[in-house]
Amino acid sequence: MSLTKYNSKRNFEDTPEPSGKKGKDMGKLTFVVQRHHASHLHYDFRLELGGTLKSWAVPKGPSLNPKDKRLAMMVEDHPISYATFEGDIPAGNYGAGHVDVWDHGTYEPIDEDGEVISPNKFAQSLHAGNMKFRMHGKHLKGDFALVNMKKDEKTWLLIKHKDKYATDEPYNSEDYAKKSSLAYTAERNKDKVVKKK
Repeated sequence: MSLTKYNSKRNFEDTPEPSGKKGKDMGKLTFVVQRHHASHLHYDFRLELGGTLKSWAVPKGPSLNPKDKRLAMMVEDHPISYATFEGDIPAGNYGAGHVDVWDHGTYEPIDEDGEVISPNKFAQSLHAGNMKFRMHGKHLKGDFALVNMKKDEKTWLLIKHKDKYATDEPYNSEDYAKKSSLAYTAERNKDKVVKKK
């Protein structure tokens, strides 16, 4: 779980993002979901594992509706310190745009029966392409799965399991975004309209 790729894509003299250093196991595993308006709006879904944040870009954002199978594209590992990052990545840098923390908390890796498993077994489920975990966040609660589509290593689906936290109603992550995030997107969209004219 190297951070070489993460570091190679960034100029830390020009971006406020934290440099990539492997973190230490602090006990409970953490997760973060960051709303990232770069060239396209998406949500970055990150799970702490093995001293880094395993990361997926989720174009439509997570959902609490089990019918929604959200595309999740695996990207490079991020440092654990990235979990608190919010702000603007300057133009000309990789991922330039606005980042806000949409949700964060802790999670537990689980097996097919919903029993908690060790991080080592969870790492094995990552390589097998079928990860199950229980989330304890502000927005994301209960059991979820990340399932590899087998087309390639990067293409996954993020799926909510049916439990007491699931909903049958349409779920839009944007309904729970910070006002500052929505204001940035509105301004950016307005600029695009002006440029088209």
